Amino acid sequence: MESTDPAGNTTRAGRREWIGLAVLALPTLLLSLDLSVLFLAQPQLSADLNPSASQQLWIMDIYAFMIAGFLVTMGTLGDRIGRRKLMLFGSAAFAVASVIAAYSTTPEMLIFARALLGIAGATLMPSTLALIMTMFTDAKQRGFAIGVWLSSFMGGMAIGPVIGGVLLGWFWWGSVFLMAVPVMVLLMITAPVLLPEMRDPDAGRIDLLSVVLSLLAILPVVYGFKEVAQHGFSAFAGGALLVGIVFGVVFVLRQRTLDSPLLDLKLFRSKTVSGALVIMLLTSATISSSIMLFSLYLQTVRGYSAVESGLWLIPAATALIVTSLVAPKIAQKIRPAYVAAAGLLVAAIGLAVVSQAGPATSLVVVLLGFVLVQAGVGPMGSLGTEMVVGSAPEERAGSAASVSETGTELGVAIGVATYGTIAAAVYQNVVAVPPGVPAEAAAAARETISGAVAAAEGLAADTGAALLDSARAAFTSGVNTAAGVAAVILVVLSGLTVALLRHVGKTGEEPPAPADTGVPVAAEREAR
Repeated sequence: MESTDPAGNTTRAGRREWIGLAVLALPTLLLSLDLSVLFLAQPQLSADLNPSASQQLWIMDIYAFMIAGFLVTMGTLGDRIGRRKLMLFGSAAFAVASVIAAYSTTPEMLIFARALLGIAGATLMPSTLALIMTMFTDAKQRGFAIGVWLSSFMGGMAIGPVIGGVLLGWFWWGSVFLMAVPVMVLLMITAPVLLPEMRDPDAGRIDLLSVVLSLLAILPVVYGFKEVAQHGFSAFAGGALLVGIVFGVVFVLRQRTLDSPLLDLKLFRSKTVSGALVIMLLTSATISSSIMLFSLYLQTVRGYSAVESGLWLIPAATALIVTSLVAPKIAQKIRPAYVAAAGLLVAAIGLAVVSQAGPATSLVVVLLGFVLVQAGVGPMGSLGTEMVVGSAPEERAGSAASVSETGTELGVAIGVATYGTIAAAVYQNVVAVPPGVPAEAAAAARETISGAVAAAEGLAADTGAALLDSARAAFTSGVNTAAGVAAVILVVLSGLTVALLRHVGKTGEEPPAPADTGVPVAAEREAR
């Protein structure tokens, strides 16, 4: 996918492109921050709008649902109408929706605004990554730029609770939405000057039926996994997953009949793309679940507030950012598969440390294990993203970017549900409720550690302390088991990375002339 000048030399990015990267990093940071910043605002928001329990869940979840559902559509739309144009439309919509959310007067109004934010966010995510691929045609520079992009996204998730805590300390709950407005205004002003336009000149019309089918495939799957994570497996959750799978099959069959499909399935014929997508999906499942479980561990076992927990997450987020940026540099000397595989082994070691932690284990030891986890998955994130998007033709970069990010979104949903279910099952099997606890409180305590913490507040001091000790020990056992399972999976993924991706050459190597396979993807960086 590298472009050349008239002399045949690869074009290197200059000052304009690097400043443009900084502009693209801002909305990326903001999009991921919006996934976590609302956690702390929930009490104030509930007191002001008085949403029902169901409405509270939709306020929290609808944003991520809409992003996941519309990524494929928006990535392909950007290829057709222009990525910069789509990003400008999306940034304007995101700013307007942020104002609506900030000044919502009813739960329904806030749910609607959050849905708009998700749709607008889906226009921004693939556009930013695809523009990076257009701006940075030199493979070495492109790897570092993708590392910056990934670091912005992961950093936003980590610092969201911290920024939310600061804003809520001074302003009302709507302030967590208004901070998006100046960022999007800045993007709209600078993008036409700093960012290039790129689209597929041969793209056909968007097939509206394919758009509907993609939504009916992705949304039920994400919702089903969310239900499993929150309430355990049920017939309803299983039905949602089945519906999503059925519509997914119908979607794929329709794409095979269209001259201009919404998703070009030929992309998946590349063993680099398909292999990297599978490994990234399973890796994102591990990283999302580890963040969730570690955050709960800090708050329920260690007793930290959400803001304090967010501060404890910063070292791990920093480690991920550093390795995401350094990995492309190392991949110039060592093939990416080996760099990513080594990182996954480091992450497995970190999970092994976490799997041995007890309620009385030094927090420094547990934090060290979590830092190793985040540091280890960083290389797969940046290198895998470059493999997927870099293996696509430049005019299809938006579609490839949306596929990469959709896989990550599905991985997050799968990971939270799977590992969360493992931890919950162990907790429910191990926790012991002391005598004297009322039946209703005992039932809540046996269900989740949050229920145990809430139940303990209404009990006598000795009984409450005994319940908390048992619940914390049981939850720690659940985290241990989930971490142990994840460690084994990462070891397997490390081997799979080498097996599937070792053919990819070092960053910056010139690939050999590709064989005529009939696959319209750019030449993969094969070994010489």
